Amino acid sequence: MALDLLPLAPATSTGCCTPAAGPTMSAQDAEATARTLKALADPTRLRLLSIIAAHEGGEACVCDLTEPVGLSQPTVSHHLKVLTEAGFVTRDKRGVWAYYTLVPEAVRALTAHLGAHLLGQVDA
Repeated sequence: MALDLLPLAPATSTGCCTPAAGPTMSAQDAEATARTLKALADPTRLRLLSIIAAHEGGEACVCDLTEPVGLSQPTVSHHLKVLTEAGFVTRDKRGVWAYYTLVPEAVRALTAHLGAHLLGQVDA
C-alpha cells in the first residue's frame, strides 16, 4: 500500500506555520500510548481480543483460543501475556487452565485518550 505524501515546502527563517493553539501530548505520554498501541498492532492479538469478546461474558479459556488463530498454545499464551500487560485482558488461573476476560474500559480509555489529544483538537 503506497502512501501519497505531499512535498515538503522549504523552511524559511520566519517560519511558515502558526504555533500550536492548544495542549499537545507530552513525550512521556506519547511513549506510554505507543507502548499500548504496540500491544494492539498485531493481527493475532486483535483476533484474540475479538474472539474473547465474542465469548459469553467476554471470557474465554486459552484452550478455546488456540484453534481459531491456528497457533500453538505457548504462542497464544505469549500474545495473551502482552495483552494482559497492556491491560486489555485479565487472567484468571483455574486449575490447569487460564481464562482471559476482556477489559472493555481499556479500549474505551485508549480511544478517548487519542480522541482528546488528536481529534478533539481538530474538531475544536
